[in-house]
Amino acid sequence: MQIPIIASALLCANMVLAAPGTAMRRQRAADRIAERKLGRASNTIQRVDNPAGPASKNGTAHVEYSSNWAGAVLIGSAYKTVTGTFVVPTPKVPSGGSSSTTYSASAWVGIDGDTCQTAILQTGVDFTVKGSSVSYDAWYEWYPDYAYDFSGISISAGDTITVTVTASSKSAGTAVVENVTTGKSVTHSFSGESDALCETNAEWIVEDFESGGSLVSFANFGTVEFTGASVNGGTGTSGATIIDIEQNGKVLTDCSASGSTVTCTYSG
Repeated sequence: MQIPIIASALLCANMVLAAPGTAMRRQRAADRIAERKLGRASNTIQRVDNPAGPASKNGTAHVEYSSNWAGAVLIGSAYKTVTGTFVVPTPKVPSGGSSSTTYSASAWVGIDGDTCQTAILQTGVDFTVKGSSVSYDAWYEWYPDYAYDFSGISISAGDTITVTVTASSKSAGTAVVENVTTGKSVTHSFSGESDALCETNAEWIVEDFESGGSLVSFANFGTVEFTGASVNGGTGTSGATIIDIEQNGKVLTDCSASGSTVTCTYSG
């Protein structure tokens, strides 16, 4: 019984010798997938009680505060398609942060998750920094299931990304991430989801997402500007509620919306 084991070990050793970087890349990918399966997930909006931030700014009265979402949310009905385009930022370690800590943020568009908290159809890009190392992951999610990485697409700082979600019914739909810069697009189709959408919220969000049941350390993401923000093929975010992230009594983002543009800047 030991011969097959020895042969298998020799085969693996030869594979590593033939391509020493391959095993390392595969292991890093496996570790990342395992980490996501253990708990990387978006969450519904978590509003802050008694926020420290102002109730209005830049002439916008509809400002609310959350521990995990920043951006703009429209509340209405029959929202079937939400899209937006942004340029991928270079995340940085926040002021006073540690080079040995991993910091992340995520930019995405979605349907539901605010006044409707049974499900969210969403897709976007995570950006992560640890010291001088920066990485990006494109993902899709039908909350409350966790997020899954897209394969077959690469993302770099400065790339222009268009993200779109479409609900074909309250239990089915698609998530699309298109790298306009490289011309590559990936799609995931959902069907028969047990947690139904309400189709009453449309959002353009920068999120401090969860991993292992708690918020990750929030990265200095610079600025994320969603352009071409639209719902059901129309344009404009008129009437949207503006949301900023507040944690431990400190407001970390400065978001605004005008026409078909939603802009969020890290201010922590």
